[in-house]
Amino acid sequence: MPGGRDVRATLDASDASTENVVVACPPHPQHRGHRGDERLVAVADALTEREVDCLRFDYGDWDEGRGERTDALNALDWAAERYDSVALFGFSFGGAIALLAAAEARDTVDPAALSALAPAAQIGEKHGLDAVGALYEIRAPVQVVYGTRDTTADWEPVVDRARELECAVVEMEADHFFVGQSAKVAETVSGFLVSEFD
Repeated sequence: MPGGRDVRATLDASDASTENVVVACPPHPQHRGHRGDERLVAVADALTEREVDCLRFDYGDWDEGRGERTDALNALDWAAERYDSVALFGFSFGGAIALLAAAEARDTVDPAALSALAPAAQIGEKHGLDAVGALYEIRAPVQVVYGTRDTTADWEPVVDRARELECAVVEMEADHFFVGQSAKVAETVSGFLVSEFD
């Protein structure tokens, strides 16, 4: 990936020639989050079945959220140079990164849509990267998916703000990791994102 950080990515390409791509942000790199995360792979598979490509990337060296947001912005730039339309997806920490990147990227890359799965409300106490506040800055349609039994992420403020802003909010009977529900997550997320490309 471009930029000064060591960022690696995988492009899942559909069988069809497509003008649409989703950039997928992985969960927290300090908690073994990576582009091969089960939820990211499931969403990527569902997208390629719907003739949409998916760019899954790993973050560079840990930078308390700032560098990781930059990684997502660089991935968006890379995708925008090659596709007509770009959307964002992120899980957990990656959900917050996707929200932050979409809010900052709107002047250079205008994402077609964004789906955040179990997003964290804030990244880092020191730098206060506020994913909740980022929702005000995003012009694209936003979907927030959360598990009612999630005790890992502080998702409630994001869901409350998303409802206030009339974003699409999907509740699932699940824990933070959506154990045994990857297929349902993939269908929910890919269905929303693909519908916004039309």
